[in-house]
Amino acid sequence: MRLFDLTGRTALVTGASMGIGRALAEGLAAAGARVVLNARREGPLEAAAEEMRATGADVRTLAFDVTDRAAVRAAIDGFEVETGPIDILINNAGIQHRAPLDEFPPEEFERLFAVNVTAVFDVAQAVARHMIPRGQGRIVNIASVQAALARPGIAPYTATKGAVANLTKGMATDWARHGLNCNAIAPGYFDTPLNAALVADPEFSAWLTKRTPAGRWGRVEELAGAAVFLCSDAASFVNGHVLYVDGGITASL
Repeated sequence: MRLFDLTGRTALVTGASMGIGRALAEGLAAAGARVVLNARREGPLEAAAEEMRATGADVRTLAFDVTDRAAVRAAIDGFEVETGPIDILINNAGIQHRAPLDEFPPEEFERLFAVNVTAVFDVAQAVARHMIPRGQGRIVNIASVQAALARPGIAPYTATKGAVANLTKGMATDWARHGLNCNAIAPGYFDTPLNAALVADPEFSAWLTKRTPAGRWGRVEELAGAAVFLCSDAASFVNGHVLYVDGGITASL
């Protein structure tokens, strides 16, 4: 199990105050990592950190808005100087907006790309500029089953997650030579605050359980193992890969 041991490594997780980000942070902490939780709002961030500390996890917080490029750079550069190296980045922060494509508000289209794509680039670049001189680092971007599949009402979101998947491949192509491993996790349908409206819709839930070979919604803790693997020595030669954790939905018609 030493291949999966993250003891001594520091992991920054964006969008970590709840949902998938929180679950991934807990999974990395359980594998021995020191975790740095990020979100925009200090209140929910500190509350999440305190709950995790109560379990014995080594947790710190770093509040910044991932869509503010200057704030991203200042926060990450400052942490590296004042606290130490960031060995692992989980690029998880993301948003959703549902509307028919012919009625989709242009400002929401731009906001989706700002959070789901541009911020992934900005945060990864800021962290990679420190990882590259050290000759090692792990970057895991959170894509989605929508990188491969589309559904009505979320075409722009689908476009952003397809971009994340291909950006991940580009990161690996540019940065693997410097010792960085850049991969993505593509979750299927998970019971999260982002999907609360769908979880509460009996018709959608019935469709989903029939459509998914596993026959149910995913639980966020089921993503932790994939993250630990990609961040560990067990994945030392895995680069540019998009790992679907989706109950088989992309494998079946």
